[in-house]
Amino acid sequence: MFVEQRTYDFRPGAIPKFFQLYEETGARDVQMRILGNLVGYYMTELGPLNQTVQLWAYASLDDRTARRAALMQEEVWRGFLGQILPLLQRQESKILLPQSFSPVPALI
Repeated sequence: MFVEQRTYDFRPGAIPKFFQLYEETGARDVQMRILGNLVGYYMTELGPLNQTVQLWAYASLDDRTARRAALMQEEVWRGFLGQILPLLQRQESKILLPQSFSPVPALI
């Protein structure tokens, strides 16, 4: 089991539009249904601004690959991506391996 940390840097002032599209297009529902195991979804307040950070738990790299591929098959998701790409400046993905005492494994 591991957690993927996905960090998105947005153009200044673009985050409200992003969240509006995330809700109104149905992208949030599709993402939650297919990826499941949301650990947390955050917006920065201090430090680097105009960022969102998502934490998703997966059973394995194969699980992640299959879920991400299924997400990309969804027309709603692809349409959403087309609308938000102009709002983005940078994306980063990290794989975080939990320690044995981490409570995250209970999520899967």
